[in-house]
Amino acid sequence: MRLTTKGRFAVTAMMDLALRGEEGPVALASISERQKISLSYLEQLFGKLRRHKLVDSVRGPGGGYCIARPLDQVPVSEIIRAVDEQLDATQCGGRENCHDEHRCMTHDLWTTLNTKMYDYLASVTLEQLVQREKQRRTLGTIILEDQRRLGPQPRSRTGRDKVTAVA
Repeated sequence: MRLTTKGRFAVTAMMDLALRGEEGPVALASISERQKISLSYLEQLFGKLRRHKLVDSVRGPGGGYCIARPLDQVPVSEIIRAVDEQLDATQCGGRENCHDEHRCMTHDLWTTLNTKMYDYLASVTLEQLVQREKQRRTLGTIILEDQRRLGPQPRSRTGRDKVTAVA
């Protein structure tokens, strides 16, 4: 599979935008800072995402980007395709010329893998990714609150918790 940082960064940036978009347009500079992605790289990606009508831009003070349609109508595969990312496990790009200008013995295997990858990414929406992230964050907050409430746990002098065996 040839999924490079371009596709990964595009999906990550879209998730960041979706998580903060309820508050209005999100500046690329803030996404860049939070996700540690170059601002100029984000500008290139968002130009492509805008041309594919996945995001809308808002100019002026308080401007930035918004998701262009409901999150449940944005499959991950479409984000990746919008930034020209190819999902191709074959060595030949589907041209069937990877073995001395002939089709290799495993071509069907890699072509099937391409189909399965695409089908999976097409089945996952931005809404599902955002919901999973919100659940993960909520669980993390609950664990931190419990740790604060309970305070530090006593430890043995060796720094390891004591384990008592029951026979």
